[in-house]
Amino acid sequence: QVQLVESGGGLVQPGGSLRLSCAASGSIFSIGVVAWYRQPPGKQREVVASLTNSGRTNYADSVKGRFTISRDDAKRLVYLQMNSLQAEDTAVYSCMANIMDRGKLWRDYWGQGTQVTVSS
Repeated sequence: QVQLVESGGGLVQPGGSLRLSCAASGSIFSIGVVAWYRQPPGKQREVVASLTNSGRTNYADSVKGRFTISRDDAKRLVYLQMNSLQAEDTAVYSCMANIMDRGKLWRDYWGQGTQVTVSS
């Protein structure tokens, strides 16, 4: 069984920074693309950033230059460094990972989400 668990969310003032972490555990053979999504209050979920296992990144226009996605495959961790946070960044942030489990099948796995609130 594969699990993703996020941490690092919380309340931060505008202009502040947070680093989210996503830890993968369980029967993992390989990890492909990883990504962070967010769902603002009353809105649909949107992709924030993605990172392939070859190092290619992609960011939503709204976070370019402020957010950085990274990964440590040895530790099975995915990070999202968020700088210059704005009220519009308030959302539940979730990580997603495309994982090959021990059964050699690729599946998308999701974490439960962590709340990020940007407010003074």
